[in-house]
Amino acid sequence: MSQATSTDSVMSQTALADLASFRSISRWAAVLTAVGGASVIGALWMVFFWVPTESTMGIMQRIYYIHIPTAWLGEFAFGIVALCSAGYLLLRDDRLDSIAVSAAEVGFIFLTGTLVAGPLWARLAWGSWWVWDARLSFSLLLWLIWIGYFVIRGGAEEQEKGKRMAAVLAIIGSLDIPLIHMSVYWFRTVHPMPVIMNPEGPTADFEIGMTIAASVTSFTLAFFGILLYRYGYERLRRQADVLRYAQAIPDR
Repeated sequence: MSQATSTDSVMSQTALADLASFRSISRWAAVLTAVGGASVIGALWMVFFWVPTESTMGIMQRIYYIHIPTAWLGEFAFGIVALCSAGYLLLRDDRLDSIAVSAAEVGFIFLTGTLVAGPLWARLAWGSWWVWDARLSFSLLLWLIWIGYFVIRGGAEEQEKGKRMAAVLAIIGSLDIPLIHMSVYWFRTVHPMPVIMNPEGPTADFEIGMTIAASVTSFTLAFFGILLYRYGYERLRRQADVLRYAQAIPDR
């Protein structure tokens, strides 16, 4: 009986510690989400009411202000997944795996937004929804790798084995990120060249550059707020699984 009481006490202390941690994470998530949401509204105001219409592409160019931040965050999130996956394989710290799967789910939404906004622009600019351009193809490949990541995690018979296999895929898949960025320099492409992160310096007008910067910054703040919410939920879910498992074990 004393052993059962001791176990219950440890579980209660762990649950309280995780609850306190979740409250702290939730506060930061609320702040970042609120600031990010307000910033996104401000950035959208700039997109529709402040920045002038681009002379060459016209009004269709405004899709850029959504396409660029979602593309940046899709790649950035996968970088987080890969780094945390490598840390998880080395340290076996479950918190790193929690960050990895949280970033994967949030980042997948942003990358999907990229693959939706891009074809909308392409239909207007190129007369086609899709062309097998190098950057588009590598971006689609990253999206498919992400689906594979989720399939492996969800389909493995052993949960830990699924985590490890998905982590390896994330590390290998991250090699696609520099290919996406450098594809416009290494391959013949119809994709527009970067106007901000250009080796020869920014080529965009001041108003366009400021609007892109505002969009990227605001979407990034919102991304971190959502990521913290998802991470907090993941930690609570795993702790609940541990408690249910411990309570299901009969007293010895």
